[in-house]
Amino acid sequence: MHNDPSVQAPWYRHRWPWFLMAGPAIVIVAGAVTTWLAATGNTALVADDYYKQGLTINRVIEREKAASDLGVEARLTAAPADGGGTRIELKLTMTDAAKLPQRVHVQFIHPTRSELDRDLLFDGEGGRYSGTVQVLQATHWKLVIEDEAKTWRLQDSLTVEANGG
Repeated sequence: MHNDPSVQAPWYRHRWPWFLMAGPAIVIVAGAVTTWLAATGNTALVADDYYKQGLTINRVIEREKAASDLGVEARLTAAPADGGGTRIELKLTMTDAAKLPQRVHVQFIHPTRSELDRDLLFDGEGGRYSGTVQVLQATHWKLVIEDEAKTWRLQDSLTVEANGG
């Protein structure tokens, strides 16, 4: 074997072709991963009836104004329940206490995963309502509180800590 400078090594023995091919190869792999994520990912954040939901916004605003006109205020507390789950205590006040409903509808809306949402109906007396809900995941929940007839509506939030309370 002799060193003849006129003999060139094959193309695959040089580093520059591999370096130049690495960029497009990385892009192809990233595109394949992105396509897979898009095809198999959860699309729960996209509502199927977004147009219908948009049309109902004025009604929601009217119900929130009705709650304001009635002087509805809510105070909600959550604590771990003895038998598991989370014990919810809700205290409602209104300008006219005689208009306090016997039942209150409460929705616990998870910020990103609709399958974790909870929809509850609490019975109560004198503005005090309570019940137990399945264990709530530690996150910042959106709450929607409304009377059973859905004439008024309040929005609030509840932060559940990782220790369950």
